[in-house]
Parts: sequence; structure tokens; C-alpha cells
Amino acid sequence: MVTPRLADLLRRAATDEPDREAFLHGDERVTYGRLDRMADGVAATLAGRGVTTGDVVALLLPSSIAFAACYLGAARVGAITTAINLRLGPAEQSSILRRAEPRVVVTGDPARLPERVRPASVLTVEDLDAAFSAPPPEHLPRPDGAGDPVCIVWTGGTTGVPKGAVYDHAALAAIARGQGDVMSAHDRLLHAVPFAHLGFMGWCWGFLARRMTIVLGPEPWSAAATLRLVEAARVTVMNGVPTQWSRLLDHEDVSLTDFSTLRVVAMGGAAAAPELIRRLRETLGCPVLNGYSATEAGVISGTVIGDSDEVVAGTVGRPRSEVDLRIVGPDATDVPVGEVGEVICRSPAMMRGYWHDPDLTATVIDAEGYLHTGDLGRLRPDGNLTLAGRLTEMYIRGGYNVYPTEVEAVLTDHPAIARAAVIGAPDPVLGEIGVAFLVLDPGSGTPDAGDVPDRDALRAWCTDRIADYKAPDRVVIVDELPVTAVGKLDKNALAARFREQT
Repeated sequence: MVTPRLADLLRRAATDEPDREAFLHGDERVTYGRLDRMADGVAATLAGRGVTTGDVVALLLPSSIAFAACYLGAARVGAITTAINLRLGPAEQSSILRRAEPRVVVTGDPARLPERVRPASVLTVEDLDAAFSAPPPEHLPRPDGAGDPVCIVWTGGTTGVPKGAVYDHAALAAIARGQGDVMSAHDRLLHAVPFAHLGFMGWCWGFLARRMTIVLGPEPWSAAATLRLVEAARVTVMNGVPTQWSRLLDHEDVSLTDFSTLRVVAMGGAAAAPELIRRLRETLGCPVLNGYSATEAGVISGTVIGDSDEVVAGTVGRPRSEVDLRIVGPDATDVPVGEVGEVICRSPAMMRGYWHDPDLTATVIDAEGYLHTGDLGRLRPDGNLTLAGRLTEMYIRGGYNVYPTEVEAVLTDHPAIARAAVIGAPDPVLGEIGVAFLVLDPGSGTPDAGDVPDRDALRAWCTDRIADYKAPDRVVIVDELPVTAVGKLDKNALAARFREQT
């Protein structure tokens, strides 16, 4: 069976269902027919600027309908799209542009392009109006097939410079096959992930194949605006992190919102308490899912409709279809069920490698084709995967290994705690100690009210549930936890903050 290419899927959708809504963004709406026409215009404009098969087009645009049209137009002309998260710093953006060597850069502010970056051509946001209405190209290159690269997705890690994960059309199709219950035909997805992320660029094949409607979430995110969108846009699928879900459930408008169109909601990015899962399911009236992936992996694992609240809250589910998942020790051999090791996986949904860096690729993809995620986890007897943190986050307290994710899960189960992040910090006696940064649940009271647990109380809470050496030695109350440019918890920032305070 021939794998359809990204732009071909758009053409099919536009031919079969031209009037179906493809994207909603505020007051802007675009149908599949119109989106296909916009992509044609972008393809013609790029071809007119010398772009052809294998060239790179860089997008420095916010999440928008314009972004989607440019991505699909570049795919139609056979180009490879690299998108840059606008929250990245100037040095990170410069690094990406220098390494990607784009023929064309699409940006809203050409003056902010780094001086050392000289693309062959710059397409401004003002130019896009004309591009979207340009006549279709007379001739389109016919790329080789599903193995042609279509996008470069840059990692949002907290160490080193971003790394570019290359995906081809076949990998995007495999991602779509592995998304399980999260997607269904004609879903209306409230999308809150930056478009420069794998969650859009890697999932776009699935959106088009299922003729979904993408509803762009509010920016910046707010519970009130999200609740309005769910009802007004008749959303069927939405996702978020536990903090967002907690704020949404606690908002005064939640009881006034019609959630009847919701088919399923999903979460990820942090540990969640079973009580939060139960509240979500009962309030929203639909199943709750949890999942796990990585920029380089495409898809890894996820829960399914019918899993218990305990499984959804405490695990990231079973391996997705076509994913071969193992838990290995330092010697790369499998560890027994229930023991912690590194999560490695192999599937057709993986990246094909890092952009123009085979040596770096070889450090994460071994000779058998397994991607070494750098994440620690354990498989339960029921086949569900529980994460235990990053290899680099594990710390050794008095000779014992401590996995922060396990401690965070226990802490977030405390009724006064909304979010928790645990790091290891140097200690002259024990080698390392645990430091817990906590965001309190706004409904649990204030320090003046005496409702906030102190360090000893939290240690007692933990030692009733896990080994005593895993209980945090220091507790820091914060208003928010820092995140990276792609919304992941930034533990490096927490470590720096702790060093400054000691």
C-alpha cells in the first residue's frame, strides 16, 4: 500500500469535503477547500523563489492558519519545513537557522533575523496575503515518495543546543496509526501545543487523514477562554497538563459550560492524582487518557478508553501499535518487570535521524534501531509503563538511587499540593539530597490558615507511601514551576534557583 504524502492528503480532503472546517482561530475560519488553495499559492510563491525538492523552508511564525498553510505549501513543492518556536532565545534561533540553511525564511519580523543568517530569500507576513491568492504552480516536482523528508522538529531540551529530528511522510503516517483513542474521524481538537512542536508538525498527517477540525487554543492559556471555546467550537477532543486541568475544574464557569460534545480528553507532561482524573471524568462526562512520547520517538505509549483512573493517573499506558518497547539496564540488557531502567523503543514512527548529524544520531539510535530515550521507567505486570524521571535527573542519596518522578507522584497526591518538582542537590554528608518545589492547590488554604504542610509533615506523608530515603529533605513553595520553550518542566532552572538561595 502506497503511503499518501502530506500535501496529497490535503488535496484529497479538499476534493472530497471542500466545505468542512479545517482550522478555527479566533474569528478566522478556513475550510479544507480554501486551505488547499492557500497551500497551492504558497507552493507557487516558493517555487518562484527557487525552492524545489529537498530545500529547507524555515517558519518563524506563531501558531496560526498561516503557519499551517505555509507548512502544507512547502510540502507540496517537495520542501522540508523547519519551524522555530518563537519562545526560544536569539542564540537558539540563530543556531537552528545556521544549521538548517533554509532557502526561504517566512517571518513576521525580518529585522530580528540574526545578522549571521543570510537565507536566499525572506517572505514576510505581509507577503503571505498575496502568496495565499497566487495562481497554482504550473508544474510541481514529483518527489520520490513517502521516504522523502517533510519536516525537521527541534528538541526543546534543557541542555545543549536544540537538535533537529527529521521526519518523512512514512513516519508521519506511522504516528497517525499509533495515536489510539486520541483521534477519530471528523474530531474537533482544541489544540494548545505550539505548531513548531511534534504535536502539530508530526501529527498533521493524522489531522488531514481524519479530516479533523483544529481549534487553536487561547494564547496565553486561560481557563475562562478555554471553557468558552469548548462550547462555542463544539470541541470533541482536548488535551492539557495537570495544572491546566486543575485550574479549569476550579473555575467558576465550569458548572455553566456545556461539555456534551466532548468525546475524550488527554493529559501528559506531569504526574496527576487519581482524584484529578476522577473529577475530570465526572465533570466533563467523558474518558480521560494519558500518553507518552518524545520529539525523536513520534509515539511511544498511551492509555486507552476503559482504563481505570489509577492506570491513567499512575502510568503512561501500554506501547502503541508497532512500537517495540524495552526497559534496559546500563549494559543494555532487559531488566526484570518492575525494576527501573532506561526506556528504549523502536518503531516506524521514529525520526529518521538528526538533521545532518549522523554521529549524534548514532548516540541515541543503536545498531538494532532502538531509540534510547534517556527516560527511566518500569513496566508493571499488567504491561503498563510507569516513568521514573530522566537518567540525568536521578540522584543518589546516601548510596540509594532516587527517581524524582516517583516522589513527585506521591507529593501531588497530597490534598494541599497542585504540582511538584523534585531535584537532587549536592550535600556534604549524603552526597545528594532531594529538594521539592511545590505549587499549592489554591483551594487548600493559605500559610496563615495553617493549611500548608511543613517539611516534616510532607516527609511523613512520603514515608507512609515510599522508602524513607526518597522523602524530600528540603521543601520550597513556589507560585509556578518554570517551563522550557515547548512547555516542559525546566529542572535546570530550579537547580539554578536553589543554588542561588543556598
